[in-house]
Amino acid sequence: MSNGTNFWIRWRVRVGYPIAFAAFYFARPQWKWLVCGVAIALLGLLVRAYAAGHLRKHEQLATSGPYAFTRNPLYFGSVLFAAGFSVASHSWISAALLATYLAVFYPVVIRREQGELQTLYGAAFHDYAKRVPAFWPRLTPAPSTGEHFSWQQYRKNREYEAAIGLAIAMLILCAIMLVRK
Repeated sequence: MSNGTNFWIRWRVRVGYPIAFAAFYFARPQWKWLVCGVAIALLGLLVRAYAAGHLRKHEQLATSGPYAFTRNPLYFGSVLFAAGFSVASHSWISAALLATYLAVFYPVVIRREQGELQTLYGAAFHDYAKRVPAFWPRLTPAPSTGEHFSWQQYRKNREYEAAIGLAIAMLILCAIMLVRK
């Protein structure tokens, strides 16, 4: 991994916190936008949960479930999650901050992870990458190994933390809405 890539990986979380605080600061939530945003964010959360139940990090190349549609369902789910927050925040500034953050950091992180998977799984990853797009999902699933969703994997991957994060974010938006009335 190059020093440039290391820089982006290292700063992804450090930059994320101030972006989140700014997104909350500029938020102007209203009930109808909050409800629509929660629905979109829940869809993202479901995609992430489904992916986490199929992911066996460093043990097996994930190709089943949502991985038969996109090689990065966790990031795709996160983008839906962020889009839901953006709608719920009812702020173009918050949306622009989140979109910029995702556009700057996600391509670098995805490329790094694709390189790691290529190193770990070689030809199997290469064949998989030819069939399944890196980010935007296929309309039909690619052939896969047939692994099934596992609640144990979901818990092992600690994906429930994203659900907690969504609940906290929406409660904060509710509080902002009530305070600014």
